[in-house]
Amino acid sequence: MVKVITVEREYGSQGAEFAHRLANRVGWKLIDRCLIDEIANKAGVPSSMAEQCDERLDPWYYRMGKSFWHGSVDRLPAPPKDQVFDSERMVEFVRNYLKQCVLDSKCVIVGRGAACALAGIPGVFNIFVYASLTRKVRWFEEHFPEDAGRARAELEATDSRRAEYVRRYYDRDWADRRLYHMMINSCMGCDAMIEAVLDGAGMSAGMAATGQQVGAGGRS
Repeated sequence: MVKVITVEREYGSQGAEFAHRLANRVGWKLIDRCLIDEIANKAGVPSSMAEQCDERLDPWYYRMGKSFWHGSVDRLPAPPKDQVFDSERMVEFVRNYLKQCVLDSKCVIVGRGAACALAGIPGVFNIFVYASLTRKVRWFEEHFPEDAGRARAELEATDSRRAEYVRRYYDRDWADRRLYHMMINSCMGCDAMIEAVLDGAGMSAGMAATGQQVGAGGRS
C-alpha cells in the first residue's frame, strides 16, 4: 500500500504546486518548506542557513578547501563534523528526516532527492513532473516579470543544480526514468495529474470508498 509519494520536478513545471494540491486532496502531510525549518531547528542554525544548503552543493572553492583541510597532515585538526553545517551536513539531516517522516505519517515529499533517499522502502511511489519549455518560460515570466529576459537561463540553471545535487549525493541521474513510477507532463493540468497519480498508485478505490471523488480538486 502506498503511504509516501515523492515529487521531483523541473523548475517551472509547477510540480511543487501539484504536490501541494495532491497532499491536500488525499489529506496527507506535505513535506516541503517545513523540512527546512525543522532541520534548522534540529541543527541549531538559522533557517536562512539551512535554506542556502537546501538542494544545493557547496561552492567549488569551499569543497576544495574542505578537501585540502581534511587531507593535510600539517595543519590543525578539522573541527568535529557535527560542529560544521554545510550542504553535506544538510543532506545527512534530510535523509534522516525523510526516513522518520515515512515512519510517522503518510506524506507527499517535494524534491530533495527523496526518490533516492527512500529507495527500497516499501510503500513509496515516485513521480517526476516535467513540462514543455514554452510552458515553463511562460510560468517564469508571469511570476518574475522583472527577470523575464533571463527565463530560459534560470530554468536551465536550476534544473542543472538539482541534477548535480542528486548525482553528487546519491550517484544517480535525476531524470532517469527508472527512478520513478510515473513521469507526468504538467501540461495536462493539475486535476488530471492528480487523477492519474491516484489511479497509478492504486489509491482510486480507497478514495472512492471514503466518499471522495477522484479528480476533484481546488482552483487550477
